[in-house]
Amino acid sequence: MAAISNLYIDAGSSFSAIISVKGSDGLPLNLTNYTVASQMRKSYGSLTAYAFTATIYDAASGKVRIVMPATTSSGIKPGRYLYDIEVTSPVPEKLRVVEGIVVVTPEITKI
Repeated sequence: MAAISNLYIDAGSSFSAIISVKGSDGLPLNLTNYTVASQMRKSYGSLTAYAFTATIYDAASGKVRIVMPATTSSGIKPGRYLYDIEVTSPVPEKLRVVEGIVVVTPEITKI
């Protein structure tokens, strides 16, 4: 079962988070030679997706980094969204390791 981690993104700002991934034993999942992907959507059935740039930050410690540039976040309507992070092993086996809610807050200053 995926861990729950909720995120907050300020529309029009750059966003970055480092998230720890754990295995079923509760220990950090070694992500050596894994790939990672992450998206957010308004609902599970929504056709519109906003992709995070997802990378392995520290494979041995099970850390993943997700990033969204300001140019992307500025085009997202404020509100609640859903997201997940999936990793794929070399086998390949795909696992959803983190999921949660993303709250996008509106931008006030527009320069």
